[in-house]
Amino acid sequence: MPSVDERHGLRLMAIHAHPDDESSKGAATMARYASEGVDVVVVTCTGGEEGSILNPAMDRPGVAERIAEVRREEMENARRILGVRQEWLGFVDSGLPEGDPLPPVPPGRFSTTPVTTAVQPLVRLIRAFRPQVITTYDESGGYPHPDHIMTHKISIEAFEAAGDPERYPEVGVDAGLDPWQPLKLYYHLTFHKERVLALHEALLARGLESPYTDRLDEWAGRAAEAGRLTTRVPCADWFETRDRALIAHATQVDPTGWWFRVPLDVQRETWPTEDYQLARSLIEVGTLPEDDLFNGV
Repeated sequence: MPSVDERHGLRLMAIHAHPDDESSKGAATMARYASEGVDVVVVTCTGGEEGSILNPAMDRPGVAERIAEVRREEMENARRILGVRQEWLGFVDSGLPEGDPLPPVPPGRFSTTPVTTAVQPLVRLIRAFRPQVITTYDESGGYPHPDHIMTHKISIEAFEAAGDPERYPEVGVDAGLDPWQPLKLYYHLTFHKERVLALHEALLARGLESPYTDRLDEWAGRAAEAGRLTTRVPCADWFETRDRALIAHATQVDPTGWWFRVPLDVQRETWPTEDYQLARSLIEVGTLPEDDLFNGV
């Protein structure tokens, strides 16, 4: 493991749609880097106001009525567990439209905000924090939630604009912030088929029940995703920290649910990394796959 001195001056920004996303995607990576002295900040685009109460133990009087405040409290607890900083962009959760046809997202929500407006607070944060590396979602959002897709859009726009003093000067030179160009942008590949199948088979080989049995048919057409994997960050020692951070989002996560049905020892032995696709790089990174988001920095 690199020493804290070797990591001094490195900065990682993780851009997520809602509180809890940071703990289900890339959390062990962030906890590892933070422990090594990397300055890590989570950017949360919305307050998660439309999130349902998915943990039966939290479905009690007074929780739904103050869900926005509760989710901020949960985010603070998770942030502390991971050892990272966190910033809110301040947009309102779009909710997950359901029905056929899908109803439109109401106006005034994150996903209905023009990209050129929604990106500005993110560009400001990039210029202020000055990360070398950014993580975010791919063009599908990881799953088709409108806020996840919007997070992808503003992440790409911000990555390409933050280093240009002529773009968004109102959150740059006009505000006393110099331009800053991040060097690398990654997409999360948390649930790609290769990893899920490996865990599934490891459980069956040990005579254990797999939570993925009913899900694997849905992955039949996703074999090509493995070809997108460019970067595997070893972080098995922080899987327990990741799970504690996820459980801190108590309204969203049932600690008895399927998230936690693969024993940690099986995870550590079978797939001890969190995985990414290097989507943008302004520096030479050498031979792929990498094992470090800061490779080449």
